Amino acid sequence: MNKILACFTATAVVLLLGSVLVHGAVKLPADPEAVDIDLSRTAVIVIDMQNAFVSKGGMFDLRGFDPTPTQKTIEPIKKVCDAARKKGIKVVYLAHVLSPDLREVGPESSFWYKSVKMYRENQQWKETYLIRGTWGAAIVDQLKPQEGDIYVEKPRFSAFFGTSLDSILKAYNIKYLLFTGCATNICVEASMRDAGQLGYFPFMIKEGVSHNGPPFMQESAMFNIKLAYGWVTSVDDVLKLLNK
Repeated sequence: MNKILACFTATAVVLLLGSVLVHGAVKLPADPEAVDIDLSRTAVIVIDMQNAFVSKGGMFDLRGFDPTPTQKTIEPIKKVCDAARKKGIKVVYLAHVLSPDLREVGPESSFWYKSVKMYRENQQWKETYLIRGTWGAAIVDQLKPQEGDIYVEKPRFSAFFGTSLDSILKAYNIKYLLFTGCATNICVEASMRDAGQLGYFPFMIKEGVSHNGPPFMQESAMFNIKLAYGWVTSVDDVLKLLNK
């Protein structure tokens, strides 16, 4: 009798848990297909929305890249972050930040000759770069992290390389990641590739990302994401779920 009762109880628990999981799932429209996600296991990821990349007078602007397209992503990102906070969903900021002596990148790495070459050759612009504590490294005022948000510094393009991000997300039992930020074809794509390899479900919010370089770079990055690394969704579809 006890064995029958135990079996019945175990079966009931499994059915109940299954019911909870199904009930907690919501369908997020995305390309190449809609995906069922659990909002209680979802986080918004904001990549590198720093003055160096986004603001007039920042590093990208000084290098000849127009920051206007990236500035247009600020409002969509803000809407998603605000809605996520109201829903109790974590907002996680990643910032590409380096020490004043550039210890994280060189001089034996390719970064020394590529990414920080401008730092070494134009010291007069150091406040516009990604050096910790400078204006350039700071998140833009419109998207400043709020109480309860998570802020993680990263030394490379990927949000997961050399950071505690994976441990933090696992500590919060997070599985589904809504990516925003810049640049689509560099840090966002690199982060989404690693997210997929680590078992997360990465989604790119297309109005919340901006590329660096020719227009086809945006299309190329989105093609790669849809083909192999994750999904592409829209800010409207995300907000519909978050505002329910």
